[in-house]
Formats: sequence, C-alpha cells, structure tokens
Amino acid sequence: MKLRARLRDMPGLAGARLLRLNILARLGLHQDFAGFVRPASRDWRDAIARAQEGPRVLVATSTGGHFAIAAIDRLLAVALTLRGAQVTSAFCDGVLPACMMCEVNLVPDTGRFARHGPPRLLCAYCHAPAAAQVEALGLPVARLGETLTEHDHARAWAFAKATPESELAHASWEGLPVGEHAHAGALRYLARGSLGDEPHGTRILRRYLAASVLTAIAYGRLMDRVRPAVVVAHHGIYVPQGMVAALARARGIRAVTWNPAYRRHCFIFSHDDTYHHTLMDEPVARWAGRQLDPAEREATLAYLESRADGRGDWIRFHAEPETGDLAQLALDPAKPTFVAYTNVFWDAQLHYPANAFADQRAWLLETVRWFAARPDLQLVIRVHPAEITGSPSSRQRAADEIAAAFSRLPANVTVVPPDSPVSSYALARRANAALIYGTKMGVELTALGIPVIVAGEAWVRNKGITHDAATKSHYLELLSQLPFPGRIDGERRERAIAYAHHFFFRRMIPLPLVVPEPGPRRFTISAPALDRLAPGADPGLDAICEGILQGTPFEYSRVD
Repeated sequence: MKLRARLRDMPGLAGARLLRLNILARLGLHQDFAGFVRPASRDWRDAIARAQEGPRVLVATSTGGHFAIAAIDRLLAVALTLRGAQVTSAFCDGVLPACMMCEVNLVPDTGRFARHGPPRLLCAYCHAPAAAQVEALGLPVARLGETLTEHDHARAWAFAKATPESELAHASWEGLPVGEHAHAGALRYLARGSLGDEPHGTRILRRYLAASVLTAIAYGRLMDRVRPAVVVAHHGIYVPQGMVAALARARGIRAVTWNPAYRRHCFIFSHDDTYHHTLMDEPVARWAGRQLDPAEREATLAYLESRADGRGDWIRFHAEPETGDLAQLALDPAKPTFVAYTNVFWDAQLHYPANAFADQRAWLLETVRWFAARPDLQLVIRVHPAEITGSPSSRQRAADEIAAAFSRLPANVTVVPPDSPVSSYALARRANAALIYGTKMGVELTALGIPVIVAGEAWVRNKGITHDAATKSHYLELLSQLPFPGRIDGERRERAIAYAHHFFFRRMIPLPLVVPEPGPRRFTISAPALDRLAPGADPGLDAICEGILQGTPFEYSRVD
C-alpha cells in the first residue's frame, strides 16, 4: 500500500519504472551474500570479533540503489573484515535534497525535481533494501538521517539560496569545494555539459549545493563517531561521493575511491581523489621506468586490438561490435584524414586546470572552423556512442551543437553520429592523426602508433606521448603542423605501449570472482564459500585490501 501511495506522487512511465525497481529491490535484485558468508557460522562470527580491535574503515556506499556499486561495497566490507578491519557502511536514508541517484531518465520532470527533489519512490528502493543486506551480515550500518537536524537543513538551504548565481559552481563552505561537486551533480542529473538553456538549471544547482553542504555536515559527524583510518567511496565525484572524499582529505583521513574499469572483471582504485584526477597527476615514474617483458607487451597489444569489438571488456557503448566499413562516409582518398573523438558532454565535469578550451563545445566548434579554412584536409568527427547508450543518455548532443553553429557543414567535415556502426578504430587506422578533448582513446591510439593532439583533460596528457595543447592559440599552432610526417614509432611508441600497459593492466585490478550479470544488478559475486574472500585466495582482492588498509599503490603486477 505504501508503494501504491508513493506511485500517486509520480504517475506515468517513470513512476511505473520506479515502482518496478522498488519491487525488484525487495525480491532479490541485491545479491544475498548469506549463502557464502553464512552469518551464523563460527568463522564469520570470529572474524567480526577479531575486527573489533582493528583499523576502522567507513565504506560510504551512500546510494544503495546503485545495485552493482552496493554489491562491490558489500564485498569490500566482508573482505576487509576478514583482514581484521572494523567496517561501518553508511547510507543516505532519503534526507538529501538531491544526489547521484537522481537521473533524468528516472526523474524526467525537471521542474518538479527543482521544486521537490527526489520522489519518494526513488528513495524507497535506494536505501532500505541495500542497508538490510549489510545488516544481515552482522556488520554495522550508519544512516545520514541519524546525524542531521532541522537546523542543519535550514543552514544548508540558507547557504544555497544566498550564494550568488555566478558563484554557485565554485562555492566553498567551511573550506570545502561544495560548489564543484554540486555543479557536477546537477550536470549529471540534467545529462548536459552546461546548465545553458535549462529553464530550471539554477534552481537544480542550488538544490545540489544544499545537498552537498548536508553531506559535509552528516559525514563530518559520522567521521567523528566512527573515527575511521580510511574512508572508501565509489566514484569520488558528484553528490554525495565527491564531498565524502573531499571531507576526508580536509580532515587528514585517507580516502580511497573506486570505479568499475573497462576490462572485464576489473576495477580501478585511487588514493585521495577520483581516478579522473589521479590518472592525470600520478608520477610518470610509476610506469615510465618499467621495461615491459614480451608477455606484457603482447598482452597489451592484444587487448588494444580487442577494443575494436569489446570482447575483453564489460563496459561497452555499442550493443553490437562496430564494423570497419568506411565506404559510407565517402571520404576523399586524395586528402589527408583527421578524426576528432568526442566525450559525453555531462560526464565527470570537474575542474581541470590544463584545459586549452572552456569546454568541449568550444573545442569542437573551433576545430570545425579551422578545417573549414583548410579544404586540402578532411575532418571526421566521431561522436561518442555513449551519447545514446550511456546512463543517463546525453541531452546535449555533439551533432546538435555543431548544427546550431554552422548552418551548412563545411564540405570537408563529416559527422559520424553516435549510433553509427562505423568503426572508431578503422577511422583511426585511416587517419593521419587523432584530435581529442578528454577521451581515454588517446591511450589506445598512441600505443597503436597514431599521433594524437590533446585539447582537454585526457589521461594521456603530459605523458611524453601526445601533442598537448596548453592554450587555444597553442592548439591552433599544433593544427597548423598537420599533416604529421608519419606514425609514432621507436622509443616514443614503446613509451606509449608502456603507458597503455600501466593504464589497462596495472591500474585496472582484476577480481575474477565478480562476474557480469544482465539487468540492473550488473554484477554477481561468484564466491562458493567465505574462504574465497580470505587473504591469499585472490591476488586482486589482496592488492585492493592492502591498498585500503596500508596505503600501498593500487597497482597489479601480474598479467593474467
């Protein structure tokens, strides 16, 4: 009856979808760990007892409605307990006025969201079922609502409403970057790279700003109570996860962030910040001084070749492998070809100091203008497939931005839409060089010998491999050098392969016991018994837990 009452608050297809998720969340969409943990067993009870004197870990799941994320957090909680850590898992119990559970495909009425925030049906399937799974294991659970008062909500909203509109995205509260993560969260909800013409954009951003402040207050009190040695948070950006990591850093508490990686069964963990930042800033010496052995080099190149059809990955953006057929593009064989690869506009919109342009749109339009004046060259813009296959799908499309700026596309510029089967990799092999803003394809293309010009916050920047634009004028200067004389080869190519190995094999840690699952669960933990998660049973899990508990680098030294 309660679910039906909540459905009246949100009728239509979105309400029906949320109702279905509520039912599924209660009927088993969260994997039951009891089968292999066996909460009543002596082994597990003894592990919990030993952990009472161990280092304290706060696992900030926060958004339990992300079923796959909650499963990995639960896996970490069990594995860390077996290694002697006292683990507390934290969840939002519906007290935040906005969060990263809010997506425009789930909450499509942006005006209603601006006024009222998350619908009750959304919070209902997010918190209780996930928290219950942790409690069933006998592990402690903390809820944000236990720490917040009406006065806290009033303070947060007063701050959000009083902040001038021009300062919202950069607002600081008690020294914390609440505005940056609020802005990223609002863009993620709206699935756009800027608030731009969104009629409710400013109100939504203020809502996320209030949520960011409340996150800081709530987790501050949780940290006071739990006194963790380390905080673990998925993503490390948006609201609430970005604020959790930022608060831990401000308090001198080690923070660990994580995310599913591209390679099948793999995850990427980072210390102190989201991997979007750490992969840009990590010391080059972490990988540049290593000489790959023949097996490592062969495995790296084989994996890069597999990226064309995604057979080695579990994060893919094409339902079917792309074909290599470029004939439909009618490219001029007499002209040098260059390919610009886009990003999804809203994804991971954080502050990066190295950008040559204000945003991807500015880069794209300037690139088209430059090629319009160079009819002797041809440009292909390959729009990222995740514009339509990502979650949420983007409401700001590259082709629309280009069409709005150019009434007629220059004859030497071709736009390949996101749903095209044309292979991004076949295009790269045809190209004299690739142009990127922030896509990780720069890592792949350089290792395959293809020159790359970087205009944004790509991870391959500053690795001694690519042509990195520092400013707009510098970018135009790099374009003026086109076409390049040939492929990347020799020592520079080997350096690119070494970085690709570091990126895809050392920084992406395999957990073979995590297997893909169709549907919203996404992952299933294939552990036949508790000892499968114990120290020494899984080298990937050992590397992750050691990094969390001891602060060692999250790197994996084997080629499996």
